[in-house]
Amino acid sequence: MSARETASAAPTRPGIFIQVIVATLAGILLGLFAPHLSLSCRWLTDLFLRLILMIVGPLLFCIVVTGITGAGSLGSVGRLGSRSLIYFEAMTTLVLLLSVGAALLIHPGRGMNYTPSAEDARAVASYAANAHALHAQGFTGFILNLVPRSPVAAFAEGNILQILFFAVLLGCCLSRLGETGAPVTRLIESLSTLFSRMMRVIIATAPLGVFGAVATTVAEYGLDAIIHLASFVVLYFSAIGFFIVVILGGLLALCGLNPLRFARYFREEILIVTATTSSDSVLPSIMAKLEALGMTRQVVGLVVPAGYSLNLDALSIYLGFAVVFLAEVTHTPLTVTQILSMLATALITSKGAHGVPGIAIVVLAATLAAAPSIPLSSLVLLIAVDWFSGIARAVGNLAGNCVAPVVIAAWEGSLDRAQARRVMEQANS
Repeated sequence: MSARETASAAPTRPGIFIQVIVATLAGILLGLFAPHLSLSCRWLTDLFLRLILMIVGPLLFCIVVTGITGAGSLGSVGRLGSRSLIYFEAMTTLVLLLSVGAALLIHPGRGMNYTPSAEDARAVASYAANAHALHAQGFTGFILNLVPRSPVAAFAEGNILQILFFAVLLGCCLSRLGETGAPVTRLIESLSTLFSRMMRVIIATAPLGVFGAVATTVAEYGLDAIIHLASFVVLYFSAIGFFIVVILGGLLALCGLNPLRFARYFREEILIVTATTSSDSVLPSIMAKLEALGMTRQVVGLVVPAGYSLNLDALSIYLGFAVVFLAEVTHTPLTVTQILSMLATALITSKGAHGVPGIAIVVLAATLAAAPSIPLSSLVLLIAVDWFSGIARAVGNLAGNCVAPVVIAAWEGSLDRAQARRVMEQANS
């Protein structure tokens, strides 16, 4: 996403955020005092969900390909690139496993029941059919069905796993072609910008989707459902807080830096990201500040931009909690194979998923395809609170990508700790 698009989009987001809050309150009131009328508002959520599903395949294809090509080939970036990729994959896998484990212990969906309606089922019929067919053929069928008979068929059928396989293969090949593949890379980047703009248009209807989801949820399941959804958001904020304080803070301490001073050093960027729910606008600022701390331009220039596409720790935590939450509210038992399949899918789909509003719902929809027994229509529950969860996701991803260059620089032996301490002390004085 270009800086111009980010700058032009940022001022509209607080307005949409306020609209979502108003829509949430209006949906609660309508669901409490006019439940029969509330049920007729279901089509608003169905429309919003269909718009999201419409853009899933093309958008994920583009962001996965551009995420891989943007990181550069492993051979070209050398040791620094390989260490960065190892760190990104290790961190995202770790937090994803921890989030799933914590959710299985805490049971975020306990006490809430969701039964998909006929309208919900029809809204996602094609997704459900493809996912169940994939699941029913077992492990060998799963492997075979990763490979589409043709790329066109994968997009026409909305088969997310086949689209992802094609995107990963294409991205890896393009990254090795260099200048020969540059025109194709630029074309896909342009398409990514186009589909991102389409997503922004779709997200403009989010207040309507939230209103319909909240109104029908309260009418069918009562106010307890909204309380459980609020509890999910609080739990997710707590998980992000634990991730920042314990995991990232521990890494900074191991690298010889004070976590509190490091956080205060980036306080302006944190406030901006909290207000806009996007970390794109502060990318130049954090890169300049990281260089000022004594890290080389090579480390900062490679790790930070690549991390924006490949190191989305907060999104991984969200996926872990959301999958378990939806499984519990729909009373769907998950096998170890299904959990591992979803984790693998989440690790792929989350790559490059930054800078696009509502992308968490898109990625979550793709992740659920790996466990088709969970009704995809249950996504309407999380749509109602997605904008609030987005605050924690944006701040968590920002924190992870500020700490990553420090860890890589320390691993490379190029971290100037004395300069870092001196700069942070001056900035915090």
